[in-house]
Amino acid sequence: MRNRGLVSGTLAFFAGFAAVALFGTTALRIGPLLHLNLVEVSWLVAIPTLTGAFLRIPFSLLVDNLGRKTILLQLLLGLLGLLGIIFTLMHLNSLSSQLIYYLLLLFGALAGTGISTFSSGVTYVSYFFPQKEQGKALGIFAGLGNTAPGIFTTLLPFALSYLGLVYSYVAWALFLSIMILIYILVSIDPPFLHFLKEGKTRKDAEALSKSMGLDIVPSHSLSRSLVKALRSPRIWALVFMYLTSFGGFEALTEWLPLYWKSFLHLTPVEAGILTGTIYSLLTAVVRIPGGWISDRINGELVSTIAYLTMIVGSLVFLFAFSLSLAVVAEIIIAVGMGMANGAVFKLVPRYSPTAVSGASGLVGGLGSAGGLLLPPIMGYVATLLNFPASFLVFTILAIISLVLSVLLLRASEAMRA
Repeated sequence: MRNRGLVSGTLAFFAGFAAVALFGTTALRIGPLLHLNLVEVSWLVAIPTLTGAFLRIPFSLLVDNLGRKTILLQLLLGLLGLLGIIFTLMHLNSLSSQLIYYLLLLFGALAGTGISTFSSGVTYVSYFFPQKEQGKALGIFAGLGNTAPGIFTTLLPFALSYLGLVYSYVAWALFLSIMILIYILVSIDPPFLHFLKEGKTRKDAEALSKSMGLDIVPSHSLSRSLVKALRSPRIWALVFMYLTSFGGFEALTEWLPLYWKSFLHLTPVEAGILTGTIYSLLTAVVRIPGGWISDRINGELVSTIAYLTMIVGSLVFLFAFSLSLAVVAEIIIAVGMGMANGAVFKLVPRYSPTAVSGASGLVGGLGSAGGLLLPPIMGYVATLLNFPASFLVFTILAIISLVLSVLLLRASEAMRA
């Protein structure tokens, strides 16, 4: 039962995250055709990430009532977005430029719903595992799911070369349709929700869940779950920490191709390999041992080590005026971010065991907003100083996150003393 929950949640997140892999390329190609200015192109590029970030909160809460149907709804909305983009691209010559732009904004936002499967998936998977196994389970879920950007960024040039833009979207839509079918066949409701659907009272459902070793159950109400998370200072600390590590991961996925091409003068293919295959995949995969180690020792200590590692990586970037040193910096910061991501979501259900849906929605939704906020800030710093100086943003964020980790670690040790 636990494995089915983990496998179906992981596959759904991987598929949802992969659904928007082509959209950035679409925005850049369509911009000149529609004579869009920089602001309009920026909105087009950002819209899937925007909806993917802020829809995490409501969809995470819905898991407490709808169970596995919540993620299915998100995947179907993502598929609808892909189909809408295909329709729009097939009618470029028959629709007005303004209509095409608004349609791409609409369908891009729908496709971005797939990204929001992260927080609903965290809530869904959490209900299948006890506290002592949360780090490993959520590390596998998020680590494997987060490989989607790296894998599809690597595949993207080949898909575009052989299939073209429209048929690349057709291939993506077929892939997502197959994954939705697999999810329908494999997924099951978490035990607590399954017991409620059988007609058992909440008290009996809690007792049966605890007899299975499951010590995390949904809140009595959606509003109570969110309010409880909002009132927790420790959850707000995790929000900032996750903004640094996962929001930073999203930001660097956008920023590094520009860094490689503009500062170190690499080709687009080389920039794609360094960003997608090395940085993105490494960050995602390291999240798995990050969560597993957090189960063995504690998440606060792992996050402390992780943010120290991030600081080292960002400082190396400041002095990386050669490709070899820049790659070393990229690897160091990727390891730090991956470990931090795994540790933070080990702590979410521990700090908020009766409000996991609200807490994971807040941490995942607001934390991922870093992917929207950080690239413009880095661009501003690079304009004022130089490209390497842009990584000072991560030095500052990682120092603040390190301080928060140490404070959480001391509080945890004091409680155990």
